[in-house]
Amino acid sequence: MPIKIVQLGSARKRGEGLRIGTVRRPPRGVRKAFYARQNWYDIWLPNLAPSASLMRRTSIYDDGTGWLTFARRYEAELKKPEQSRLLDLLAALSHQTRFSIGCYCADERHCHRSILGRVLRERGAAVM
Repeated sequence: MPIKIVQLGSARKRGEGLRIGTVRRPPRGVRKAFYARQNWYDIWLPNLAPSASLMRRTSIYDDGTGWLTFARRYEAELKKPEQSRLLDLLAALSHQTRFSIGCYCADERHCHRSILGRVLRERGAAVM
């Protein structure tokens, strides 16, 4: 049952399962009671989002080097013990249950969820 990588706030697809938001902040202007109902997320897991300091220090939409710097630094954050244990948990769960992870970004190619998906695959997760 592979993990699906999704854009939070988009319409849910069949078989997506529990939607986990790997974002630093909840959606603006949305009441907590509506997070799941409006397809944002069912569970919030900010521990796998890029740190606030990384987001402030790195411009990911510059001439291209910003994205590479961001990706390298974000991968380093994911190697920290707390994040590493969460990644191991998600990788193991991917073989047992359906769930999806996501972020708000429209372009997955320049979004941390693309890195997160790759890192999970490297840890043996089933990722779609």
